[in-house]
Amino acid sequence: MKKLSHLTRSSLLLGFFFLLDKVLAFGRSIIITRQFQLSPELDAFNVANNLPDLLFALISGGAIAMAFIPLLSAYLTTKGRAAAWDLFSRVANVAFLATALFAVLIAIFADQIVRARVGIAPGFGPQQQQLVVELMRLNLFGTLIFSISGLVMAGLQANQHFLFPAMAPMLYNIGMIIGALVFSPSIPYRLGPISLPSLGLGVHGLVYGVILGALLHLCVQIPGLVMYQFRWTPTLDLRDSGLLTALKLIAPRLLTMFGIQLMFIARDNLASRLDQVGAVTSLTLGWMIMQVPETLLGTAIATALLPSLAEYAAQKDWSKFSGTLEKAMRVMLALAIPAAAVMAAGLRPLLQVAFHFDEAGTNLVVLTSRIYLLTLVGYVMQETLARSFYARQEPLIPLYGVLIRMGIYISIGLVGTTYFRALGAPLIAAAELSLLVEAVLMLTWLNQRLATPVRLWQPVGKGLVAAVLSGCLAYGLAVYLPGPGYLTALIGMGVGGALAIVMVWTEARLLFRL
Repeated sequence: MKKLSHLTRSSLLLGFFFLLDKVLAFGRSIIITRQFQLSPELDAFNVANNLPDLLFALISGGAIAMAFIPLLSAYLTTKGRAAAWDLFSRVANVAFLATALFAVLIAIFADQIVRARVGIAPGFGPQQQQLVVELMRLNLFGTLIFSISGLVMAGLQANQHFLFPAMAPMLYNIGMIIGALVFSPSIPYRLGPISLPSLGLGVHGLVYGVILGALLHLCVQIPGLVMYQFRWTPTLDLRDSGLLTALKLIAPRLLTMFGIQLMFIARDNLASRLDQVGAVTSLTLGWMIMQVPETLLGTAIATALLPSLAEYAAQKDWSKFSGTLEKAMRVMLALAIPAAAVMAAGLRPLLQVAFHFDEAGTNLVVLTSRIYLLTLVGYVMQETLARSFYARQEPLIPLYGVLIRMGIYISIGLVGTTYFRALGAPLIAAAELSLLVEAVLMLTWLNQRLATPVRLWQPVGKGLVAAVLSGCLAYGLAVYLPGPGYLTALIGMGVGGALAIVMVWTEARLLFRL
């Protein structure tokens, strides 16, 4: 049997741990939503996460990591590990101080940020807005911890180490689960014969769970720093050439991530105007459900792909660059298209059992989730195409794509909430289809730069045929097979998924040949 490549092994490893992470994330969401239901408190918690998430994403999360990894990889290749860690330290020092500064500003002006017409929750009532302010300020402590932890992930991935970074999100979810089971309840939560202690902090306890999760997220990665001989450089020398190069590459990525995170803030701003209890939470849950296949197919492969693409780009080996990218995208598209159909077919009874919503709440979350699943293809394409441009050290192209996407997204959202408010949260979810426009544009721009263009019509065609047949089979079994709804839905999704894999196997098996 042919030995699997490092890229294939890394993709499978990441996929495995991301799957465990998503299982924990769903467990966390089930526990939280059963406690709070589709309530103003839970909407406030979800909205309060947005600005701290924006700060983390911009300063030291995905923004810096995606642009920083290719540069660190180049340092490791040409200058050695000591020089790479020195550069890492300089960027981390700047990132932490910048995060702390913005966190202080957000805490001071939290009231205005929440209540302003263009703020994050202008449509909420005064009490709900005050709760958002309190939760957001508390959440900033977790953001400060993440400002270091997010960069540690990038540093380890640049060293081609993926185990500890893959485990970190799981530990974050465990922290949040502890917050939901121990910090939040007013009465002890029972797990079989075990009665857990209870602090009775209500929705504030969820934020303390976020802080605990952030600490665990950082601590699990510390052994990796030891393993790769990390040495911290306590300096802020902004004249350092490596730091200046990093900042030049990172600046466009910061603007790109700002645009992406701004759409999450715009989403909740628009949802707060609908006067629909649970609108924000249904959008959060729908997005999270779509993120399960997106993370397994898009993020896992794209994360493992970036250091390899950066290496090929540094060597000017465009043949390997193009070939590896095309194989990865063929796998993702051939699997993502039918995955969306199969999940949409069996979703309803599973959500009923998981969240215990009433009929109206279930209908809202199911429809919102199904619309989000239509955006899955755009998400997996964008994940990989953006990284291909960062590997080429062309960070402006993803920025142009996001600006176009943001314009379409906000236009659809404003028109929808002005003239079609009765459609509610699902209409805002539909605005995410702007992502597919961005992905197609980025593919076009990339092909113009490659001697051998990336061709994807074949996996798209196979995926669409597989989606129709497997989706219909999954729905038919879920509806007409005798037995409990959740069981028939699982059987339908399992059988439909198996049919889809058989139909797209020619493309799917490329995962083992990356």
